[in-house]
Amino acid sequence: MSDANLYTFENPEYKQTYWHTCSHVLAQAMKRLHPEVKLAIGPSIENGFYYDFDTPEPFSEAQLAELEGEMRKICKEKLKLERFELPRAEAIKFMEEKGEPYKVELINDLPEDAVISFYKQGEFTDLCAGPHLDSTGRIKGNAIKLTACNAAYWRGDSNRQTLQRIYGIAFPKKDELDEYLKKQEEALKRDHNKLGRELEYFTTVDVIGQGLPILLPKGARVIQTLQRWIEDEEQRRGYQLTKTPFMAKRDLYRISGHWDHYLDGMFVLGDPEDETKECFALRPMTCPFQYQVFLNRGRSYRDLPMRLGETSTLFRNEDSGEMHGLIRVRQFTISEGHLILRPEQLEEEFRGCFELANYCLETLGLKEDCSFRFSQWDPDNTDKYEGTPEQWAHAQEVMGKILDDLGVDYTIGIDEAAFYGPKLDIQCKNVFGKEDTLITIQIDMLLAEKFGMEYVDADGQKARPYIIHRTSMGCYERTLALLIEKYAGALPCWMAPEQVRFLPVTDRASDYCADLAKTLTAEGYRVEVDYRNEKIGKKIREAQLEKVPYMVVVGDRDMENGTVSPRHRSAGDLSAMSFQDFQLMLKKVVDEKRKDSDL
Repeated sequence: MSDANLYTFENPEYKQTYWHTCSHVLAQAMKRLHPEVKLAIGPSIENGFYYDFDTPEPFSEAQLAELEGEMRKICKEKLKLERFELPRAEAIKFMEEKGEPYKVELINDLPEDAVISFYKQGEFTDLCAGPHLDSTGRIKGNAIKLTACNAAYWRGDSNRQTLQRIYGIAFPKKDELDEYLKKQEEALKRDHNKLGRELEYFTTVDVIGQGLPILLPKGARVIQTLQRWIEDEEQRRGYQLTKTPFMAKRDLYRISGHWDHYLDGMFVLGDPEDETKECFALRPMTCPFQYQVFLNRGRSYRDLPMRLGETSTLFRNEDSGEMHGLIRVRQFTISEGHLILRPEQLEEEFRGCFELANYCLETLGLKEDCSFRFSQWDPDNTDKYEGTPEQWAHAQEVMGKILDDLGVDYTIGIDEAAFYGPKLDIQCKNVFGKEDTLITIQIDMLLAEKFGMEYVDADGQKARPYIIHRTSMGCYERTLALLIEKYAGALPCWMAPEQVRFLPVTDRASDYCADLAKTLTAEGYRVEVDYRNEKIGKKIREAQLEKVPYMVVVGDRDMENGTVSPRHRSAGDLSAMSFQDFQLMLKKVVDEKRKDSDL
């Protein structure tokens, strides 16, 4: 990066510093206007910044606008940001005197040898490690926008105080803010949490619970279509299908290490502390179950690689503050698989997993929205992980070589690995630019030993296999959410819940449409007939709004000539054609898994 770009948003570090300083400006504005409010934390995030405040009521749009105005004043004041440090006792006293209990708690939780630093700007001082801009005058006041106020738990703990989190965004130029807000407005129209409900793909019900969506017939049909496609594709690639239980005794999770490393994320049935009674847990992943397929009998090197695939329903006790539509839920289904293999097969099988993931992303049309992250362990936080430093160094060296050989353009994520091995995370952005993991491919050199997995090699000696944990398409619910947003609800015809809708112009054409619909349904297409006594224009408009790919208009002339008059939701009128020609066209579009842009 050139020196000219060091202090622009081209530099990610400068952008985060800019936004972090904005969070302090927000906190200062809050204390000026509402001095009774208590301060919690205020970091920069991927898209902007937020600050958590202890106040009983959420802030209205009018109050947010008032805060924005005060922030602009602070920027115009060009207050210098000054860093200073205090010993622990003085730092605690300083924040106690200011009446900031959350800051006192944060200081108390710092390690004994931690440097306790503060940043002062004008009359306002905040506990912070920094870094920050040198002056509030560096921030363009009229390019700040406070975007939302939501509830958030202190330190992410639902048993702690409920705070009000105010989100904001800021840019060096006003026109950059305007462009961002315009994109956000478009994103809101595509937001699956809104559009998916309007199009009746899914719903949620309070008495069922947060993070437990109900898939309505449309959503269920799309996921069934994707599931059949994935299972058939995996079978073509040599995978064997398994079906394993949704729960197991804690004994299984103790062997795998999940009981020690993942217990907080599991739904436990029984008392985990009572060793005198059986205790079960819903499965957060399928690996320890699928290993039992390998362990069912003795194995030879000739049995490997063993590729096991399963459409797995999983359960994870996600924090309530993390729930969002179909993106992050507590019960979900993934295209899960585990490959048990000889060490020398690792690169070839990893390549096969990567190629399958790429094929899925390209077919779905999501690849352009994806990036790759090589998730590694943190050698300074070893309590989270199984294995020795030597084992991790070896696993990460092998995986790094494979990714380089494949030409994968990846970033590195420290402390993002699974507790048993490094992984490639394929990240996909939603319409708001937030990244979530869609597909993972993980190398595991540890769990085979924990489960006593062995095979007889070509020399007749017992050997430990390596394991690859992977998903081919990832979580079906999350994928559906991303697809709704990507296509603004107009899913490609091959996966659309309703592919063809017949629109009879007259009552006389209704029986004719019913016969044609019956023919297509028998061929496996998803077809409906709109029998209502409505004008054809209204039927077409409603089918368009419901994102139906093909609308087949049938009038008296079509009946006489044995034709149909199809319309496509984006291409419009396709002109009259024989029903047989329409069948051939539909078959080609579906078989080739075309998108509207490919028509």
